[in-house]
Amino acid sequence: MKRTTLTVMGLGLTLALAACGQPAEQKAAEAPAAPAPAMPAGDNMASMASDAAAAKSVKAKGVVTAVDVAAGTITLDHEEIPEVSWPAMTMGFKATPELAQSVKVGDKVAFDLTVKDGAGEITAIQKQ
Repeated sequence: MKRTTLTVMGLGLTLALAACGQPAEQKAAEAPAAPAPAMPAGDNMASMASDAAAAKSVKAKGVVTAVDVAAGTITLDHEEIPEVSWPAMTMGFKATPELAQSVKVGDKVAFDLTVKDGAGEITAIQKQ
């Protein structure tokens, strides 16, 4: 009696689990993907795409707090850079080895920066 009950319960559980999982998979596989709404590719769309990918050049001032020539970075405590909505802060920027070698910690500098996708690269730097 015990054996029969356990066997029936085991088979019932197996069938229940198999039945529960199958329709969800079938529905997901059978359901067609909803088409994207049609939008004309006018001038506005092209300008939005180019703005997102375009780099922005800005000028700023700051103080050198670290230089890593090997990594190609200069860390600056810079003033606010309103053109890219950055408050005054300390942050590291990519730079060529030549630019990194031209400054040292403590130098007050003016620098040109190219900003793309939230990251900046110093393209020119001058001691003040």
